[in-house]
Amino acid sequence: MAEDSSKYPLLKDIDSPFDLKKLTVDQLPQVCEEIRQEIIDVLSHNPGHLASSLGAVELTVALHYVFNTPEDRLVWDVGHQAYAHKILTGRRDRFRTNRKFGGLKPFPSPEESLYDTCTCGHASNSISIGLGLAVAAREEGSSRKVVSIIGDGAMSGGLAFEGLNNVASTPNNMLIILNDNNMSIDSSVGGMKQYLLHLHTSPTYNNIRFKAAQRFSRMGWLNEHRRKMILRFNNAMKSILFNQQNLFEGFDIRYFGPTEGNNVVELVRILQEIKEMKGPKLLHIHTVKGKGYKAAEREATIWHAPGMFDVESGKRLSGDNAGQPPKYQKVFGETLVELARENPRIVGVTPAMPTGCSLDIMMKAMPDRAFDVGIAEEHAVTFSAGMAKDGLIPFCNIYSSFAQRAYDNIIHDVAILGLPVVLCLDRAGLVGEDGPTHHGAFDMAALRPIPNLTIASPYDERELRNLMYSAQLPEQGTYVIRYPRGKSIHADWHTPFSFIPKGKGRKLKDGTDVAVLTIGPIGNVASQAIAELEQAAEANGQKLSIAHYDMRFLKPLDEEILQEVGAKFRKVVTIEDGAKAGGMGSAVLEYFADHHLHPEVLRLGLPDQFVEHGTVSELYALVGLDKESIKKAII
Repeated sequence: MAEDSSKYPLLKDIDSPFDLKKLTVDQLPQVCEEIRQEIIDVLSHNPGHLASSLGAVELTVALHYVFNTPEDRLVWDVGHQAYAHKILTGRRDRFRTNRKFGGLKPFPSPEESLYDTCTCGHASNSISIGLGLAVAAREEGSSRKVVSIIGDGAMSGGLAFEGLNNVASTPNNMLIILNDNNMSIDSSVGGMKQYLLHLHTSPTYNNIRFKAAQRFSRMGWLNEHRRKMILRFNNAMKSILFNQQNLFEGFDIRYFGPTEGNNVVELVRILQEIKEMKGPKLLHIHTVKGKGYKAAEREATIWHAPGMFDVESGKRLSGDNAGQPPKYQKVFGETLVELARENPRIVGVTPAMPTGCSLDIMMKAMPDRAFDVGIAEEHAVTFSAGMAKDGLIPFCNIYSSFAQRAYDNIIHDVAILGLPVVLCLDRAGLVGEDGPTHHGAFDMAALRPIPNLTIASPYDERELRNLMYSAQLPEQGTYVIRYPRGKSIHADWHTPFSFIPKGKGRKLKDGTDVAVLTIGPIGNVASQAIAELEQAAEANGQKLSIAHYDMRFLKPLDEEILQEVGAKFRKVVTIEDGAKAGGMGSAVLEYFADHHLHPEVLRLGLPDQFVEHGTVSELYALVGLDKESIKKAII
């Protein structure tokens, strides 16, 4: 521990916010630097969300210094800002296990720590949750404080605005902190970005107002009705004096800022001044994403989650290697541009993930035909519906787990009219270290009951190209294509397009003893398992004959294949990398039951539980979808 003592002279003695409060305010900048260095050191070899957490270090220290956590509630939005929070709340000794199988969870979770108020893997929920907590405190007669920290572009999400609207009409004393770094993962977009860049409130004005409010409160003049009348009059006068409209004060929310968010001493002063104020409040701070690490400050998008890197040189050590199969997302991005060059009606849409899903390729090649709508999955789908209604063919790319947020929009705005929207669900299946909030587990089971949808999953990247090509042809209606995170199968993936008819699967291998039905890239693992089983049987002088069908489509199912399988085989295994309940295996059982076919069916899929975090290979072994588990199931 001698090295730790010299490197982290203050941080080494901090095991909780109680220890932090023993320091003087003047010592806090050094604590911030030590935390920042710890994050950089650990993430250089154990990858995670780097830039967002670096930018929020001072804010985190100030919050735990001023507020009485965990009694006072901190609600993080989104959770990849919260590594400093983990370090300060008794988890520094385990921080090197962050995102590893059996180690610390990738995002805050109440299952892990009392300091973690709620789950926060997705964006824009903190204001609504915080309001609920604030109302609960009020009902209990508690003086407990509630702080919602919203940032990284999450204010563009519709739920954030719904929460703001209700904050104004529900009595509460919550504090909202807008951590404005002008970023989500890529740069923030839209009117909210421009508004936040130019919003200004006079510090002198705020100081006078704060002192006047304290005096009126002591005199008993500020009941709820008078407070709102004074606030509205004040807002009107300020609009005249400063020639601006303040959106948040239009919601009857006290606004403070913008102020420097990477100055911990100033943040402590401000938080101490406003924390006891009655009524809802919003503190607007400007922070630098990647603060304190030059490479991350220069290219915050790349360093959002950079993988392993060398601390001294700033060189990233991970990425695609020449001659290796590309990631599925790259195949999507390059194929979309290829199709768009031939079909002028094609446009691309993504909610804040252009680099993650590779829509940035189209944004560079055809900037007027590719749209990043910010963290707004519901809007992305309905915006796509509007374009499709009048003749365009939107390829709307959303991560599978994020698409859950747009479920009603898929039904109400797209499927009912059968509009030609191509929903490309990236990160389907288990995604690895980001854990249960990010696994693409539920898309097939959730979307299968919706009429007018075609739902497909490619066996490999060549099939992905062909499905994308088929989906944009006339009379195809609403198309859903799901595919996984990570590398594909073939290095020579750029093959000519071939039309795939709706609901048409294929027989990859004939057999007589058992039939294996797969959908999506998990079929490649099944193919390897089948080959090894048959080779092992032959080596032992036995005969084992296994048929393998790539279903391709969850909806419509290939009924010719199912009729053949149901009539020919007594034993059937279905394999999918989605929820087993309600997925492809369930659909196959329903078909067999409806058509009086009675093979014995063994279904493999994701279990009826939330799968934790770890490497993809660790997790597939955990849920029984790795090669060895598939071999055992077939036997």
